[in-house]
Amino acid sequence: MLFLPGNNPNMLINAASLMADAVIFDLEDAVSPAEKDAARILVRNTMKYTDLSVCEVIVRINSVDTPYWKDDINVILPQKPSLILLPKTATARDVRIVSDYMSEVELREGMEIGTVGIMPLIETALGVENAFSIASEERVRALFLGGEDLTADLQCKRTKEGKEIEYARTRLVVAARAAGVDVYDTPFTDVNDDEGIVTDTAFAKSLGFSGKASISPRHIEVINEIFSPTASEIDYAYEVIDAIQLAKAQGKGAISLRGKMIDAPIVARAERTIAMAAALGMARED
Repeated sequence: MLFLPGNNPNMLINAASLMADAVIFDLEDAVSPAEKDAARILVRNTMKYTDLSVCEVIVRINSVDTPYWKDDINVILPQKPSLILLPKTATARDVRIVSDYMSEVELREGMEIGTVGIMPLIETALGVENAFSIASEERVRALFLGGEDLTADLQCKRTKEGKEIEYARTRLVVAARAAGVDVYDTPFTDVNDDEGIVTDTAFAKSLGFSGKASISPRHIEVINEIFSPTASEIDYAYEVIDAIQLAKAQGKGAISLRGKMIDAPIVARAERTIAMAAALGMARED
């Protein structure tokens, strides 16, 4: 997921060509108070008149403790973004406040209630502690970790190694998986550290994150490569499914593959790998 400033027309216009799976049009941190109204209209027009079908569109609105968030929703929601990224989410109540207002706007615009999901941005200690209740709200589709603001709230230094946010990372992954939603990792902010982005992204994947955000187009290729299944992983996934289907056909309750018993978690992992391969156009042709 690539962040793009909502007040930068050149970047917004080129959003579809940057090879990100999703773009986040930012109306919050990237936009000064004096530019909020103009950025809001610019993002709306980009969504309305630009072909963005190759990627998902997410809009980061302003937080509920500002006077801007309702105007953001009024203007943006009718364009049907995939998700609203809700910053400074600290409690489930924050989500409900925004969700209730989104329902009002959806009704007013003749949209089905729940058309647009919410992705809470967890960037405070309180938000981390409330992660499961936040993730369990009906309109929530995923959690998102904001490492920069979180370390400020924790009163610690943000480092490229990321030891200071390791607990928050694992806590969010567990909370999201327990609630049955996706979870996305914080951006790696050193645009020029090519080794650092590889290490940080691989670590995020190893923890169970669904994907990772970026503030730079330079990082997209690395993130896509690391989070995409390899050819050998895809081949093994198909072997697992073939083995299970053969076992069922033979009336067997258990089967082994490459010397290892195939159980439900392995099958579930194989199914996820095949689903991702299909989404990437890497699935085999039967």
